Amino acid sequence: MISRRFSTPPPPPPPFAARHRRSSAAALPPVPLLLVAATLALASCSVSSGGTGDGAPQPGAAAAAPTRPAAPAAAAPVEDRTPPERFAPPPGVEARREAWYDGRDWAARTLETLTLEEKVGQMMMPFIFGDFAPRGSRAAARARAMIEDHKVGGIIVSVGSPTEVAAKLNWLQSLSSVPLLIGSDLEAGAGFRFDGIVHVPTIIPLGGATRFPALMAVGATGDPGFAYEMGRVTAREALAIGVHVPFAPVLDVNNNPENPVINVRSFGEDPERVAALGAAFVRGIQDQGAIATAKHFPGHGDTGVDSHIALPVIRVGRERMDAVELRPFRRAIGSDLGAIMTAHITVPELTGDRVPATLAPAVMTDLLRGEMGFDGLIITDAMDMAAVDRAFGRGEATVRAIEAGADVILMPPDLAAARSGLMAAVRSGRVSEARIDRSVLRILNAKARVGLHRWRQVDLGRVAEFVGVEPHTAVAQAVAERSITVLKDERELLPLLGTRTARVYSVTYRRTNNIRAGRAFNARLGQTYQRLGIAYVDQNSDAADYQAILARARGSALTVVSLHVGVRTASGSVALPEPTMDFVKALARSSRPSIVVAFGNPYLLSEFPEVGTYLTAWSGVPVAERAAADAILGRIAVTGRAPTRIAGFDVGHGLQIPRKEASGN
Repeated sequence: MISRRFSTPPPPPPPFAARHRRSSAAALPPVPLLLVAATLALASCSVSSGGTGDGAPQPGAAAAAPTRPAAPAAAAPVEDRTPPERFAPPPGVEARREAWYDGRDWAARTLETLTLEEKVGQMMMPFIFGDFAPRGSRAAARARAMIEDHKVGGIIVSVGSPTEVAAKLNWLQSLSSVPLLIGSDLEAGAGFRFDGIVHVPTIIPLGGATRFPALMAVGATGDPGFAYEMGRVTAREALAIGVHVPFAPVLDVNNNPENPVINVRSFGEDPERVAALGAAFVRGIQDQGAIATAKHFPGHGDTGVDSHIALPVIRVGRERMDAVELRPFRRAIGSDLGAIMTAHITVPELTGDRVPATLAPAVMTDLLRGEMGFDGLIITDAMDMAAVDRAFGRGEATVRAIEAGADVILMPPDLAAARSGLMAAVRSGRVSEARIDRSVLRILNAKARVGLHRWRQVDLGRVAEFVGVEPHTAVAQAVAERSITVLKDERELLPLLGTRTARVYSVTYRRTNNIRAGRAFNARLGQTYQRLGIAYVDQNSDAADYQAILARARGSALTVVSLHVGVRTASGSVALPEPTMDFVKALARSSRPSIVVAFGNPYLLSEFPEVGTYLTAWSGVPVAERAAADAILGRIAVTGRAPTRIAGFDVGHGLQIPRKEASGN
């Protein structure tokens, strides 16, 4: 026997929740939603040095509507919630001090000392890896040249272990006459870039920063408190490593299921829900002293084209943009948002032509600066993306972005060309030096905002006190557990009985380079099923491979198929190979029970509607894998609701399934 049926009804659900088995058209709970008990147990939202900010979720506040059933609170150490010291040198660090006066005064005085070449350099933010770069190596020489020769004002850093990244950034800061503003894509926590390092021969994870599920998982919880906590943890770990500008949150409204580049990176497709969660995330980041970056303006959700490959065209009118795409950005700006990243898309309704928004004054200056009143940093999306790089010369693209209203040129594919092109434009009179000064002053003020005018290096000995610590990973685990969403369970398999001798077969689809996919999930299942069978397939598996797996599945009591299909830069697709889809369909048509778990793209269900039991964990990170296994086994309640329409199921749909212990059996 595989499934456990309940002989006694579960506790009555709150008024907005579906009944025990099904909720075909349930609405998401109203905003704001009180923090779940688990989150309150892990961390209060009160923050020293400025509080939670206007509208931040307040623990203990009265709620007009009852909360959803809370996941059980896990025991976790109580964390010191004081932000990392940023306005005094950390113990044991030789911090380079600037003059001790007001930050804005420092910014204005620094601007007066800069040459045109240095001002233009301040507007450049090239890319480096966070890997180990021995002195004298090509990687170290390239990084040094960015600072000493090109005089850049900032760096975007990606991929590395927390301590190694911090050491590298300390070194780069020591080379620069003006402190560097460091950014990084941290959409799913600091672990989005500073985790996942594995010793390949043994497949042993080497640890790292806290990795959260994708933002759509937060959308599935419906809880702004989780969004705030995710922002808070992200900023706390980023600052400890030396990153001041997490490029998050994504505020695109993902209302196109064919979108190959946003997908689960979005909170969902309800503009109001995205706005509420996004504003909470922004406050969480900025209450810790970092700078949040909303992206991708004016909205990249309604496209079927990846802008890393080609130029997407958004064909909607202004009234629709105000109601959908622009709504989350307006809310974030109202929360004192520090930065916005542009989108390499074209919106003919706004520009009258097919110029990318990044290069369009009508979008960046008239709309964002003028109408919406945003006075923070405007950062371009990566300028090496094909949507821009193929259409314009590299110097010309930079000049047009500055003319449009950008302050920071992110990842110019040719740093020398970008700098020389912009300097030539100033010297020719095409761009005034006053225009350059306005952007550089914003950049310097941003540096002062994060304390860089006082010191710039982090204490390497204290990185482990703030990064990847248990209170942070417990928050990520709580988000994952509350996000698990069951869309279908036609044979009422869930929760599984958990008979230890049952023959259960776990089949994991993953890309060949995703060597960690499925490991945490299978390990969790293996704790219950002593005879668990495991198979891995990838994009190179053929029909013969799947026939062999299907034959074994027919001899098993249950087959669980895990699909690790997520957003992959410049892939242009979030789909499965045909042989994999044929296998899933064949398995669903067989008489043996099966479960499909989406660890990534939730919209895959539309490709095989015959699947009887389908749940989504929104991403394939370890916390999500563990949460999915626990949900299947009934160790945790299933409370997630879809924040987007999926294969005919409406926003808010999700079967509500209590823990097995709650059944009374």
